[in-house]
Amino acid sequence: MNHSQWKTRRTRRLLGERVEESPAYVEAGYAFALGQAVYDRRMELGLSQTELARRADMTQPQISNIEGGDSVPTLPLLTRLANALDASLTIDLDGDSSTFVFTAHGSREPDEAPPGGRHSAA
Repeated sequence: MNHSQWKTRRTRRLLGERVEESPAYVEAGYAFALGQAVYDRRMELGLSQTELARRADMTQPQISNIEGGDSVPTLPLLTRLANALDASLTIDLDGDSSTFVFTAHGSREPDEAPPGGRHSAA
C-alpha cells in the first residue's frame, strides 16, 4: 500500500471501519486528558505550576510532565493533586472513552456540569 491509500484513525472511524488502538496509544490518550484536566483546574484557580507543585509537595517539572501528558501519576499522587487543586477528581473509564473531571469542593456533582468546572476526555 502506498501512502496515498493511508487513512487516519479518525477517517477510518468516520467511515465506520473498526479501529484497533494499541495499549500505548490508549494510555497516552488518558495521560493527555488528565493533563488537560489538571491544567484547566490550575488555570481556574490562577495558580502557577510552581505554586501547584508546592501545594502538592511535588516539583514544578513533575507538574509540567503531568500537564504535558508525559506521565501517568499514581493514585496517591492524584489524591495529593486533587487536594492541592481544592477539588474532587472523578475518573470515568468506559471502553474507548475516558473522562477526567476536577470538581471544586462545594460545587455540584460532575454530571451536572458546574459553572467553571471542566471535563477533559480522551
